[in-house]
Amino acid sequence: MFTGIITSTGVFQGYRQGRREILVEAPEAAPKLEPGDSLAVDGVCLSLVRRDGSGLVFGLSRETLEKTTLGLLKTGARLNLELPLSPSSLLSGHLVSGHVDGLGKVVRFTARGPGKRLTVSYPRELAPFFVVKGSVAVNGVSLTVASLEAETFDAELIPLTLGATNLGRLRPGAPVNLECDMIGKYVYNSVVTGGKRIRP
Repeated sequence: MFTGIITSTGVFQGYRQGRREILVEAPEAAPKLEPGDSLAVDGVCLSLVRRDGSGLVFGLSRETLEKTTLGLLKTGARLNLELPLSPSSLLSGHLVSGHVDGLGKVVRFTARGPGKRLTVSYPRELAPFFVVKGSVAVNGVSLTVASLEAETFDAELIPLTLGATNLGRLRPGAPVNLECDMIGKYVYNSVVTGGKRIRP
């Protein structure tokens, strides 16, 4: 379980074992993890296979490769990293599972001094889980939905977020991992579908 508050960033160093593994250079996170531990990598919960110095090797499933941006990386890409919650952790963002609901796409950045406003398009099937002032994780970053349209939402990025995450480096057209608010998904599942499904 995570909060969407990024604790450090890492650098993608390449795929291993025929894309069954991913190598991430993460000098800040590496000393805090042991094989089997979880880490959110751009919002995707991964299990550590082994450490390689300051590099971390994680296993990748076919689902992860097909349904998240981790199958689309280029060497040198900066990745958002978050260690899992502990019993004493502050819940500064919102509850994030690290299970991506779908891919969005950066539409544009708009200057909103001192930060920027980010506009992201989202898959139509995720529409029931977005509400204005609700939460969404974008590449693992906890954001608040500032405004909402039929196929896009806006979120404000403060200078701290722009500097501490990879969101400020994205360009229009870039894919992003989206995880909708966990509580909203359970409420929708219970009220609308009668408990027949949990994820879209």
